[in-house]
Amino acid sequence: MSANSREQSIEKLESEVFDLVVIGGGITGAGIALDAASRGLSVALLEKYDFAGGTSSRSTKLIHGGLRYLKQLELGLVRKVGRERAVIHRLAPHLVRPVPMLLPVYRNGSLGRWSTTLALSVYDRLAGVKKQERFKWYGPKEVANMEPGLLTDELQGGAVYTEYRTDDARLTMAVLKSASGAGAVCLNYMLVKDFVRENNRLSAVLADDLIGGKMITVRGKLVVSAAGPWVDEIRRIENKSSDKKLQLTKGVHLVLKAERFQINYPVYADVGDGRMFFIIPRGNRVYIGTTDTLYAGPTENPQVTKDDADYLLAAANRLFPKQHLSVKDIISSWAGVRPLLFEEGKSPSELSRRDEIWETSSGLISIAGGKLTGYRTMAKEVVDKVMFKLTGSKSVCKTESLLLDGYVSEQELEALITRLKGEASQVGFSHEEIRRLVFTYGSETELIIEQAYTLHQEVKDQEKRILQAELMYCVQFEWVRNISDFFIRRTGMLYFDRQRVLKQYLPAAEIIAELLDQQDGQTREDIAFLEAALSQAVTFN
Repeated sequence: MSANSREQSIEKLESEVFDLVVIGGGITGAGIALDAASRGLSVALLEKYDFAGGTSSRSTKLIHGGLRYLKQLELGLVRKVGRERAVIHRLAPHLVRPVPMLLPVYRNGSLGRWSTTLALSVYDRLAGVKKQERFKWYGPKEVANMEPGLLTDELQGGAVYTEYRTDDARLTMAVLKSASGAGAVCLNYMLVKDFVRENNRLSAVLADDLIGGKMITVRGKLVVSAAGPWVDEIRRIENKSSDKKLQLTKGVHLVLKAERFQINYPVYADVGDGRMFFIIPRGNRVYIGTTDTLYAGPTENPQVTKDDADYLLAAANRLFPKQHLSVKDIISSWAGVRPLLFEEGKSPSELSRRDEIWETSSGLISIAGGKLTGYRTMAKEVVDKVMFKLTGSKSVCKTESLLLDGYVSEQELEALITRLKGEASQVGFSHEEIRRLVFTYGSETELIIEQAYTLHQEVKDQEKRILQAELMYCVQFEWVRNISDFFIRRTGMLYFDRQRVLKQYLPAAEIIAELLDQQDGQTREDIAFLEAALSQAVTFN
């Protein structure tokens, strides 16, 4: 979203009365905006910092069915999110990809052979898993051959079942761009400060434009808060006496080089204390997660502590005893805050992952809880309610068949990569670079290549040309305002290619400053912010 486009969007925000104002630009807010806009409602979406800046860029990056929720007998949740995996995969195959997950089973573990096979059988049935993706059981020798470094003491065997890997921030962006294409006005860096009431009902939202530095009034017939960890904060703005609805928990993930931790399968296994954790290969990286601890710190910037890192490394070393991993092997990390529903006396792992909707007497509708996988059905619940309030009927939800921005069919992905590699070879794109772009932007990769061709004579340095082409695309079409937007949430490079960020962030800052006509002071502030994030990713206090 270019500077001119932002100005036009703000003019629209100030001049129209929207059917719906959505607060929060994470995956849930994005899903609500797309659902509502696709049903014909006029929609404004306001995000206080960058889109997917909270939980929606800090998850385990899996569209998974919540196998462990079977242990809590949340069968309805398992059925709902399990079935959604295939739906989201169908809508965005370039972002959501099936992967075989290995679940090793040990004597005296939290899951035995028979309980595992029963759970996975129920899971396959509830989730409507396709025949070719249903689980298979393997004996201990077969599991040891599949994953040679795995602990074999007390190993009873293991199951391989299908989960779906994604990039959570990219999925959020694809939904937002689809919502924008359907007519929704979506803006980041719009901090909600207050509400306007008429006849004791909310009639407008007051938001501080953190880019332009002015307060604007966005009028709407209904207001929905999908602010994730900040839902209680928004409710307190609306009503200072609001009770607590959320219990925040923290999840941490550590990133290592694949050459340092060589595994063949994504693994889901016992930590050893009754909890489960993931080890997931992703290209030339492997990441480990997640912790699940009660959290009462700052929601904007949760940090990975030494205890967090030690906990996950100990779990990985126990499962793969020859690895001898230590903190010095961590090349990046992230921590996220989960907005779970408050339940008195329950531990983090016992808290439900279901979602819930509340409405105040003045009309503020809030939604919280839930999982990344369930974003579309959560949005449907909210928009059904909104439609009924506005029109007296729910109308038909269309998002189950709306292909997301950048869509490329699963069958065409490799052919597209091959074709684009041929088209882009003259401007310096490698095969690996094309693969990265296609699995980030999908069909929109062609626009980045076109941009690189326009820069061919002007920018002789091949690496800078590719960087500038991608940045120009992200500034124009993806609301990028600074280098953190680009390196953390649009590309995930801070997590998975930190060395590249270290090499490119200063030239990237110069390019963005020129594209957005930024003042030097703003650019220096943006650089300092990213440098702090780069340091935090490898610092554990």
